[in-house]
Amino acid sequence: MDEPKSLIPSETIEKRIFLLRGQKVMLSIHLAELYQVEPRVLIQAVKRNIERFPKDFMFQLNREEFNNLKSQIVISSWGGLRRAAPYAFTEQGVAMLSSVLNSSRAIQVNIEIMPAFVRLRKILASHADLARKLEDLEKKYDSQFRVVFEAIRQLMAGPERPPKKIGFQLKEKRSAYRSR
Repeated sequence: MDEPKSLIPSETIEKRIFLLRGQKVMLSIHLAELYQVEPRVLIQAVKRNIERFPKDFMFQLNREEFNNLKSQIVISSWGGLRRAAPYAFTEQGVAMLSSVLNSSRAIQVNIEIMPAFVRLRKILASHADLARKLEDLEKKYDSQFRVVFEAIRQLMAGPERPPKKIGFQLKEKRSAYRSR
């Protein structure tokens, strides 16, 4: 049996997952686009069911976070003036959205979003594991490779430049000129 065709490419979803306040989140603006609803409709559905969205499921961006994201992403579709900053939904918040939007598209989109969060979690875990292993190796072989680690640190620091001698040559030229 053939698998159903994807509504949204996984790269599109993954590009819309951000790290804010130490959590992987998706913004209400992007979710509304994926669900094919107006952002205000999405937020109204959430507010009508606010008891389903505790603080660890969603939060509203403050102005600084919103402005930083706008400048990083450089997307004009965020519109001109906005009255309110968008909301950020954690993985659990995104999962809850399909129940409050109550559409077959919302369910299908959520089925495609969830694996993206899982993939990112695995990638982050593997990076943390790799960093831990490197630290362990450095501790284990520090005495044997101290010279190598020191050389690497020096290369990372860059070459030391001798201080410039400003005016030194000029004085020599003047004294040589006077003795003529």
